[in-house]
Amino acid sequence: MKIVASLYPAESLQKQVRAEFPDLSFSFYKGMKELGDEIETAEILMTYGEDLSDAIIEKAKALKWIMVMAAGVEKLPHEAIAKRNILVTNVRGVHKIPMGEFAIGYMLQYAKQSALFQTQQQEKIWNRNVTLRELYDHTLLVVGAGAIGSQIGKYAKVFGMKTIGINRSGNRVEEFDEVYPMEQLNEILPAADYIVSILPSTELTTGVFAKPQFSLMKNEAVFINMGRGSAVNEEDLIEALNNGELAHAFLDVFAQEPLPEDHPFWSSDKVTITPHLTGISRNYLKRGLEIFRRNLHMYLKGENKFENIIDVHRGY
Repeated sequence: MKIVASLYPAESLQKQVRAEFPDLSFSFYKGMKELGDEIETAEILMTYGEDLSDAIIEKAKALKWIMVMAAGVEKLPHEAIAKRNILVTNVRGVHKIPMGEFAIGYMLQYAKQSALFQTQQQEKIWNRNVTLRELYDHTLLVVGAGAIGSQIGKYAKVFGMKTIGINRSGNRVEEFDEVYPMEQLNEILPAADYIVSILPSTELTTGVFAKPQFSLMKNEAVFINMGRGSAVNEEDLIEALNNGELAHAFLDVFAQEPLPEDHPFWSSDKVTITPHLTGISRNYLKRGLEIFRRNLHMYLKGENKFENIIDVHRGY
């Protein structure tokens, strides 16, 4: 069985995989171009997903399983994959710890006025007349109560926050005090002090946060987007911030990346920007390969108990 990868983990991680599956053939490459014609005879492909195309799927005659070493799968050639009935799994959940920490960090940064104190230090100002807040007893709304959202909810509970989750079904999730389906988002928004979007990029999530949603938020609310930029109407968000319809926005993802230099987010004192890095961690590939190895055991046994199966028709 040939397993190829258009990514190149550390030698120590490659060694672990080969040691666990000594009878299988593994080839790791730094990109799809370097992989070359080996894709034609590969049964399993590990990839970040962005390097796949209809032509490559057509060329990969023996391909039965694509292991996407990323959470986002919106750039996959979905129709070509579905036509061949190729299994697709991803590493959903691998980002949950770093992104959970970032979400709490954003909220603490706002509540404890970290940016203001940094400015005061640079200007050598000793000013104790600063309004500080607690996270305790405030309400967190996580839109996208999956693996990452659940981790954020778990951390928020440590700080004594009330946690509300929004998911597709409205089914209960342990880390949240309340869970509602997406259809009830507008009903819940007025209750939230902090709103975190972890939504993926799909046709159904495009523009979920626009003028009607921002107008429903508390004037003191903080909006955080860590999912995909397509979920937010950026013109409506900057207008809502300028009009005082919400207090602040922490944004890690954008409709266009890198964010254009002339974008109004850069100059707004009500926006904090990070360059799409909240999921980055030294442990990223290590955790992703752990999921792959567990799934590979299932694959070899012929058992359909894979973690993180992607429905290519839905796009997630």
